[in-house]
Amino acid sequence: MIRITRLTARLATLLQIFGLLLVPLGLPALAQSPSAEQLRMLQQLSPEQREAALELLMDEKLTLSQDEPVESPETIKPRNVKEEPDAGDEESADGDESEQASSEVMLRPFGYDLFAGEPTTFAPATDIPVPVDYIIGPGDTVQVQLFGKDNADYSLVVSRDGLLNFPELGPISVVGLRFQQMKDDLERRIAEQMIGVKASISMGRLRSIRVFVLGDAYRPGSYTVSALSTMTNALFVSGGINDIGSLRKVQLKREGRVVGRLDLYDLLLNGDTRGDVRLQPGDVIFIPPVGVRVGVSGEVRRPALYELRNEKTVAEVLQIAGGMLPTADPGAASIERINEQRERTVIGLDLSKQSGRNARVRPDDLIRVVPVLEKVESAVYLSGHVYREGDYQWRPGMRLSQLIPTTEALLPRADLHYVMIRRELSPDRRIKVISADLLAALAAKGSAADPVLQSRDQVFVFDLSDQRQATIEPILDELRSQSSAAEQTREVGAGGRVKVPGRYPLESNMRVSDLVRAAGGLQESAYTMEAELTRFEVIAGTSRVTEHRFIDLDAILQGDVDADFSLKPYDFLTIKEVPQWRERQVAGIVGEVNFPGQYTLSEGETLRSVLLRAGGLTDIAFPEGAIFVRENVKERERARLEELASRLEGDLTAAALQGAQSSGSPEIAEALALGQNLVNQLKATEPTGRLVIDLRAVLSGAIDADIELHDGDQLFIPRTTQEVTVVGEVQSPTSHLFERGLRRNDYIGRSGGYTLQADKRRTYVVRANGSVVTDDKGSLWFKKKGASGMRPGDTIVVPLDADRVKAITKWANVSQILYQLGLAAASAKTVGIF
Repeated sequence: MIRITRLTARLATLLQIFGLLLVPLGLPALAQSPSAEQLRMLQQLSPEQREAALELLMDEKLTLSQDEPVESPETIKPRNVKEEPDAGDEESADGDESEQASSEVMLRPFGYDLFAGEPTTFAPATDIPVPVDYIIGPGDTVQVQLFGKDNADYSLVVSRDGLLNFPELGPISVVGLRFQQMKDDLERRIAEQMIGVKASISMGRLRSIRVFVLGDAYRPGSYTVSALSTMTNALFVSGGINDIGSLRKVQLKREGRVVGRLDLYDLLLNGDTRGDVRLQPGDVIFIPPVGVRVGVSGEVRRPALYELRNEKTVAEVLQIAGGMLPTADPGAASIERINEQRERTVIGLDLSKQSGRNARVRPDDLIRVVPVLEKVESAVYLSGHVYREGDYQWRPGMRLSQLIPTTEALLPRADLHYVMIRRELSPDRRIKVISADLLAALAAKGSAADPVLQSRDQVFVFDLSDQRQATIEPILDELRSQSSAAEQTREVGAGGRVKVPGRYPLESNMRVSDLVRAAGGLQESAYTMEAELTRFEVIAGTSRVTEHRFIDLDAILQGDVDADFSLKPYDFLTIKEVPQWRERQVAGIVGEVNFPGQYTLSEGETLRSVLLRAGGLTDIAFPEGAIFVRENVKERERARLEELASRLEGDLTAAALQGAQSSGSPEIAEALALGQNLVNQLKATEPTGRLVIDLRAVLSGAIDADIELHDGDQLFIPRTTQEVTVVGEVQSPTSHLFERGLRRNDYIGRSGGYTLQADKRRTYVVRANGSVVTDDKGSLWFKKKGASGMRPGDTIVVPLDADRVKAITKWANVSQILYQLGLAAASAKTVGIF
């Protein structure tokens, strides 16, 4: 009966362990004790059934002391500490952070990211030397090598009874011995009982052990680990500690007693592994709930929520937070605390004093260490077109020439005459702007031209381009924000022929010459004899009037102080342009002239004048085919083409609607196809900008025929031609050799005659100079009366009979426009224009 009772108790213990191990897919489960009903059922079993159940459990190797050794035990993937907490932990986790995080301060508990990541295994290395204090147990393998009189190698496994069956020596009890003790005992026995034989003893494959990880672990349960595993190995295998578990009071229990405590802060902060003891079979790692937490935020090395153990003062808490950063302001620290009335209060803390560092902390305190102010004291800031931007040490009496001792400190093309200084005035911190001529300051160091700098001055150096308004505008905004009814915004402006037009800060005693310097100086086209100053003044607070004053700019440039007006808010200086000033204008003569090239134009110069400068025409020039191109004509042509294309598309839309109502009339379909073809041609046509001229009349001195040239005009004079071209609705559009006496219809006949779609009445001739000749009944572009007969270079155009397609009758002129543009482009290509 005593044996049955013991067997029942042992079976109940095994079933409890069995409940821990029955988990899906081999994962551990939370340990549960057998219920009273389960124990009652066990006691009802016969002794034979209890023995069979025990034998079954032993065969499945579910005992604590005899498991298969493992090299790399299966591990639980550690969770990421940034994931949302589990449902069961959500309320408490949120409660901790809400108590210690306010005013947008979000702190995470320290140390829990130790278990984050994607590890492959947490099993300890098995190929390292076995420590001398390793405890021998069932399943361990002992390697014995004998040498001397007899040589032999044995691999002996410790049995379940703790015996090592050694050949020739018999069973030897080694369970519970330390490795060094077992080694000494075996060597002693071999030396005494096997004369002339020595032994080398080491550990082979080690056993695996099963331990429990319970409490606030991420995955509580039982785990199979290597016999060399420590507490941290088991924690990693179980996924670590959850958000409400303690990192500082991890307990190691053995047979119901606490035999060790692990403070993970010692490991994380100091690398101290003394508390990370080696595990034995059946050990329980218990993780209690987290203790008191205190938050540390701001300018410390490790802002976080920290669990306290023995820390009592602010200094001790800051020590585990890594201490303060160099940017911290110790005198402005504070403690945010929840008092006994559950009210949030703030207590000032001066960490530069011993009393502040020794202040006692309470649960859920939040220690804030604020940074020093962003402003830099005893410094001036240099920026802009310089090699080294940044803060520079300020000293009393420091001048601009000491900050910028040489022009070598500036980038190329720096404006050496206008350096702007932004200054804050005490005590109201209002903005004031002054400027300096850097060259004058460097030439007369220590003089009035070399201004004295003050602490926190901002010095801006500009380049000679017009990109300075991006820097000046924010300063103007500051000045505008300071304005009121009693004080106008201190800004002035400059425009016209200055290098950098725009708005500038109004300085004290600023004059016209200072504004010209701020605007980068005068352009070469500036009229230096006179300038205009526009002034706005408020009269008796009732109205604002505008006044224009003429400035003797020449006197100002000569240094006349009396002529150099003092400026007031909103003054605007306009620098005029020299009369008849213009940039270099060029016209080109290409082709059959004696000296082709680009010619600079004088004011009002005509085409005849430039042709004479080009040496006149050559003997093979064809003046009737001259092509004169002007840019503004090209732009008008482009606008006209776009307008026609838009109108045609509108007509096509109307025609498409009409065709839909007439059930798909063939005439409408033909009109739509032709119209769409015309639209596509219009969009693809490039304007030429050709202006029809009579070059022979120009050369003969006819005043009406001569034209004034513009910048960019181009004249192209081809060689003499002997062709007459026929295009359009003829059987074979081609060119024919010019023959005197042949008329228009003769050339059409040589091209096979008209097609069925030809409009014979509207046939016209385009002369080589671009003019158009028609019959008196026609009405076309560029009609030139009085012209008759065919000439070399003429083009005969036979248009489409638009009347045959009623829907596009009003589009007849479009094809003529396209023909003419095409002819002009073809002529231009002949002489290499396009």
